[in-house]
Amino acid sequence: MRAAAARAGIVPPRAIRNIALALTLTVAAAASVANPSLAQEHAPSPVTTGVMVILTVKAGVIRERVMAIMPAEIRATVQLYLGGKIREWYSRADGRGVVFLLAAKDAAEAQTFMEDLPLGKANLMDHEYIAVGPLSPLGLLMANPAPQR
Repeated sequence: MRAAAARAGIVPPRAIRNIALALTLTVAAAASVANPSLAQEHAPSPVTTGVMVILTVKAGVIRERVMAIMPAEIRATVQLYLGGKIREWYSRADGRGVVFLLAAKDAAEAQTFMEDLPLGKANLMDHEYIAVGPLSPLGLLMANPAPQR
């Protein structure tokens, strides 16, 4: 039935709702960029719920040096994960490092986690810390809720 509807060019109501939500979020985000004071009036203050850390091998560090420390790094990283400090972890697609999403209240706390890892202690990695939180433009939707039908 869905295939027939798709061939007939009929868009299901759920898809329309999803498109409308995506457009609303896009407009809200664009409005917050175009007029930051408007976004600040309606959106709650930013809340940090985690910190994304992008780790990259420092320029000039040879692979063999990193690989010599890697067994200890893996054990220490798994301990952080089991301790609830690492929520998500990914390999970079370019092969130059990893990305962690840490359960940290701010970048300073995240930095303490990373400095305790063997590669951090050996000063072989560059770290970029990005505090993340709830999507602020959603607050704009809450400020002016859609009328109920």
